[in-house]
Amino acid sequence: MGSNAKIDQYAVVGNPIHHSKSPKIHGEFAVQTQETIEYSAIQAPIDGFEAMVKSFFSNGGKGLNVTVPFKEQAWSLCAELSERAKLAGAVNTLYQNQHGDLCGENTDGVGLVRDLMVNHQVSLKGKRILVLGAGGAVRGVLLPILEESPGSVTVANRTVAKAEQLKALFAGHGELQACGFDELSDAFDIIINGTSASLQGDLPPLPDCIISCSTVAYDMMYAPEQTIFNQWASSLGAHSTYDGLGMLVEQAAESFYIWRKVRVDTRPILEMLRAFD
Repeated sequence: MGSNAKIDQYAVVGNPIHHSKSPKIHGEFAVQTQETIEYSAIQAPIDGFEAMVKSFFSNGGKGLNVTVPFKEQAWSLCAELSERAKLAGAVNTLYQNQHGDLCGENTDGVGLVRDLMVNHQVSLKGKRILVLGAGGAVRGVLLPILEESPGSVTVANRTVAKAEQLKALFAGHGELQACGFDELSDAFDIIINGTSASLQGDLPPLPDCIISCSTVAYDMMYAPEQTIFNQWASSLGAHSTYDGLGMLVEQAAESFYIWRKVRVDTRPILEMLRAFD
């Protein structure tokens, strides 16, 4: 590579962004795969996201990850959306096609499914799955879950109407049940917490009967200590509990693949992040 060759630029954009693990993760990906890239974190002004994206790509930037609160806005800026991104209503990965059009992908659901199936050896096929919450985080992961042929998928939410909206939205892609938290009356094989309650140290109002000794509990949030949702599931004898750190690394790995067409081995990076926490 000549000394004047420009290094491909990537970044994560959000507001706030100082806490993001993405630069560390993608830096490790680059070292492992010997891809020469630079990956930074950009805090865009709340009203300046679109201008920042245009500036980044017009200056030769190759790809962006998008986090809170810009994922829906990123979706609306794209000329081309993958099927996953269309249904998710949000984009976390941006790049340009050969014509210079802005393209959007959502890798969150793939990250979640891969974390469960590969890292934790939890099969989704034929399983009774409960997803808690009906916001953007849940909408973003439903298609990849449905594609694994589960026995059933139930979306439970405080406001049932929002769960019903998701049921209607995904009607052509698999059958969803929708209900309120208070309507849950049976145990599930896999329970995925997609509410933001864990961030506030809260728990959705869930009945104890949804946990059995064979239940796998998965919180899409992560923290150095066990999340309150996973503490609750453990206290009721759940078979196993996992947090969303693996999902974070796997969705990043999928973004890296979209940009660089190289698959990374995520295990050592996950182990390193766990050790740092």
